[in-house]
Amino acid sequence: MLKKSNLRMTRQRKVILEELQKVDTHPSADEVYAMVRHRLPRISLGTVYRNLEILSESGVIQKLEPGCSLKRFDGNPSDHTHIRCVSCDRVVDAAMTPDLEIDFEQVNSTDFKIIGHRLEFFGLCPQCAEKSNPAEMQA
Repeated sequence: MLKKSNLRMTRQRKVILEELQKVDTHPSADEVYAMVRHRLPRISLGTVYRNLEILSESGVIQKLEPGCSLKRFDGNPSDHTHIRCVSCDRVVDAAMTPDLEIDFEQVNSTDFKIIGHRLEFFGLCPQCAEKSNPAEMQA
C-alpha cells in the first residue's frame, strides 16, 4: 500500500501501519504510540503523530475526526461506516452498508469544492447504555 502512494517505507511507518492494522479499535495517536513502543522502544510520540498524519494524508490509513472528540485512526483505508459512542468515544466499524443515494449534480452546484464525505452513526455502546439505564437493559 505504501508503494502505491509513493511513500518511502521507513521502519517507523511500517511498524505503525502493522500495529494499526492488527486492531479494530480505532486507537488514538497516544494508543498507537503505546502499541508501537513494544517494538520500537526509542520511538518518540512526535514521530508517531507525524507518521500517522503522513499515512492518513496519503490514504494508507483513515483519520477519524468525529465532532469534538479525540482523533482516532483506522488501519482500513476503504470507505466504510463507523459508529461512535457519545459517552466513552469508542468507535467501531458498522456492520452495514447504508443504501444512500447522493445527488452529485446538486452537491457540485454549490460554491464548495467537494473533496469527500463521511457518514458516522452515534449513540451509546452497550457498556455505556447499561451504566446509564441498567433497568431498561434487563427488561
